[in-house]
Amino acid sequence: MKVRIEVVAIDCLMVRLFDAIDEANMPWMLAAGQRLRAGFGDALIDLVPSYTTLMVHYDLLRLTPGAARECIVRALKDLQPDAGGMGRCHEIPVWYDRSVGPELALLAQRSGESIEQVIDRHSGREYQVFALGFAPGFAFMGLVDEQLAAPRLDTPRKRVAAGSVGIAERQTAAYPAVSPGGWNLIGRTPSKLFDRQRDGYSLLQPGDRVRFVPVSHDEFISLGGDDTPLEGQE
Repeated sequence: MKVRIEVVAIDCLMVRLFDAIDEANMPWMLAAGQRLRAGFGDALIDLVPSYTTLMVHYDLLRLTPGAARECIVRALKDLQPDAGGMGRCHEIPVWYDRSVGPELALLAQRSGESIEQVIDRHSGREYQVFALGFAPGFAFMGLVDEQLAAPRLDTPRKRVAAGSVGIAERQTAAYPAVSPGGWNLIGRTPSKLFDRQRDGYSLLQPGDRVRFVPVSHDEFISLGGDDTPLEGQE
């Protein structure tokens, strides 16, 4: 691992730790985040982690750009992965059904498997939360089984229902609110992924782990899920 520091703005620096997405990156990313928060202290305005980078937004009234660079170098000296600092593990219920997951059949066709096998593959592994972005509470997770990997839709939908669970390439995610979107939808969760009354707002945070748990339609409804089909899927 070779740490590189790149300029983003007059008061922002990007710390690049890796070049490729990999589940093995996360312990290093978490350790670097902790070191940077401690190193910058009150001079840190925000720290935004992603798959391979951390963006450091600092207070120019407290640190010059040169001093900020020196702070990063000091903080990350002799960096070691955080072996015990992984986040929480969440079980997220999902109703897998073609009325709310219109690409279920497509993914089954592409993989040469049944819809039930696609569901088993998606729910059969634990995913890491790599980053939050696109919309508040939208967590990019991975990596999905290679047989389920699928490109984003050529034409994004204008409206994706809140809770929709999808796949794009080897990533998976659940939409926290109604929004446009181009991911391959395979089901829907009743879980509230973004809540202004929750500490930290987002249910999922970088470093957390997620396992999707298939539930029946009755369970989905009892948990507060909305089974309204997507337009054109009735």
